[in-house]
Amino acid sequence: MSADASRPHPSSPDLKPATRERSRIAAEFKWDFSPLYPGWEAWEADLARLGERMDAFATLKGTLKDGPEALLRAYLGFDEIGMLQYRVFRYPQLQRDTDTRDQAVSARLQRVQALFARFGTATAWFTPELLTVGEETARAWIDATPGLAPYRFPILEAFRQRRHVLDEKGERLLSFAARFNETPRSVYSELSTSDMRFPTITLRDGSEVKLTPGAYQHLLATNRDQAERAKAFDAYLGAYEATKNTYAAIYRGVLERGWFLAQARDYPTTLHRALDGNAIPVEVYKTLVETARAGAEPLRRYLRLRKRLLGLAEYHLYDGQVSLAEDDSAWPYRGARELVIESVAPLGPDYQAKMRELLEGGRVDVYENEGKRSGAYSAGVYGVGPYVLLNHNDTLDSLFTLAHEMGHAMHTRLSEEAQPFATADYTIFVAEVASTVNERLMLEHLLARTDDPRRRFLLLQHAVDAIAGTFYSQVLFADFERRAHERIERGEPVTADVLGGIYGGLLRDYYGDAATLDERYRLTWTRIPHFYNSPYYVYQYATCFASSARLFADMFEGPEEGRVEARARYLELLRSGGSDHPMEQLRKAGVDLARREAVEAVVAQMDALVTRLEAEAAAAVLG
Repeated sequence: MSADASRPHPSSPDLKPATRERSRIAAEFKWDFSPLYPGWEAWEADLARLGERMDAFATLKGTLKDGPEALLRAYLGFDEIGMLQYRVFRYPQLQRDTDTRDQAVSARLQRVQALFARFGTATAWFTPELLTVGEETARAWIDATPGLAPYRFPILEAFRQRRHVLDEKGERLLSFAARFNETPRSVYSELSTSDMRFPTITLRDGSEVKLTPGAYQHLLATNRDQAERAKAFDAYLGAYEATKNTYAAIYRGVLERGWFLAQARDYPTTLHRALDGNAIPVEVYKTLVETARAGAEPLRRYLRLRKRLLGLAEYHLYDGQVSLAEDDSAWPYRGARELVIESVAPLGPDYQAKMRELLEGGRVDVYENEGKRSGAYSAGVYGVGPYVLLNHNDTLDSLFTLAHEMGHAMHTRLSEEAQPFATADYTIFVAEVASTVNERLMLEHLLARTDDPRRRFLLLQHAVDAIAGTFYSQVLFADFERRAHERIERGEPVTADVLGGIYGGLLRDYYGDAATLDERYRLTWTRIPHFYNSPYYVYQYATCFASSARLFADMFEGPEEGRVEARARYLELLRSGGSDHPMEQLRKAGVDLARREAVEAVVAQMDALVTRLEAEAAAAVLG
């Protein structure tokens, strides 16, 4: 069936609401907070109870050596506190995100954060004291005490990392810095939002556009006049250039903080410290970067195709977001919801039914409203389930965003159903696998519904853009982070010009002669929030993409028997939560990221998709 036959006309009443007033948006499109609390009075009671349980936990200091029952009592206390933390944090956090202007809700959230920081300091004794028990004794206690079985992995993880744990005094001292360590993030946020003077430009038609981040991205994606895209790029990056030295000082603080913590915990480099928490070998990071950089030719092929189809004499990176073909399709939420459910049919009826429950149960906040935070996410609450935030705008991108976030939501649900609290929280290293598998399922579902060459071209372009953005761009970012951190580790200066030189060199490495590299693109490092908020995070987008590509191929290619087994392994991966090291979880599912072939498979996938895109372009007479 053609996709055109099932898609509503742009004037359909099912399209997104015209209002941005939250009170006028139907309840079916908003979160239901009642599974968390009936109201603020119940939340206040639990916040008080949480403080009491934290104080009671502190009295367990010095008891862990008393035997397995004492150790079990401590871990049960941790569980009770942890489950309460989820609820008392999410209740104000989710409501804050629906209206960031509500200062009363923000104040409640700050109270929770302050309580969490105090608990971190009050429990600094725990891991050092656990280590005094001894690994051999701890293993014997676990084997002899059924109640300790759910805690086997976290207990043994403490012993695996024991050489990096300080004594109680040292751990307490580091805990005092927890809130101070957030200073670079806070300064970056204020400089990039509250204090940023976003420029306004005038377009050819006389209209004025204030280039906020959202408006800038929208203009690059929708304005088909290269000269106007160039004007926007120059003005927007110019605003960051005006404060580049301040950004460099903030980022140097991030780098210095990382090196201090690495040395304090006896790691040879900041990269070793960042990866050790999940037992990720440093070679995995290095192999990812080296393989992606060496496999950049398919990316360059895509840029050359874009240049030809857009009819440009020169191709610039600010030309990378505009669609290669006009797209007038509309994907209203109700229809998008059904498409997402249909697309996951290959994962089985149970998976579909559980996804429908989430989509129809007050767990998705769908539309933009005044004061609502931008973007999309899935946030879990153990014992309650996931909540998904969207800003659905009826575009193809928003359809894929829904599929992506529901992958996260289902990962959370399956993990919480199968795992006790202690091992339910899966790592970031595997977090993007389910979401990107769901996106691929949606792509194949839509391709099977249409034989329209132009529609197929747009879908394939979306898939290629996903690899360009989720794989190549994130690896480039990871490459930059490692090089910047290494300068601090060697005691070398880090200035705005130095950072620009690193970033500019990487642009040449990845894009080669396929794009004209404007000087101001060297400033891109100033505006990547992950660099300031969560160093050494972005590489995991790329490793998850590589993992999902391999898993998808195993599940839907080759003999039927092998595909059935692969799907069972995949669902078991989602159910395994955080019960093992993520590399081992992925190996059990069929992916070994220690092997270069796992990353090379993404390069091969990009090459094949660009070839299909070229063929569809010819069929659609696009160029």
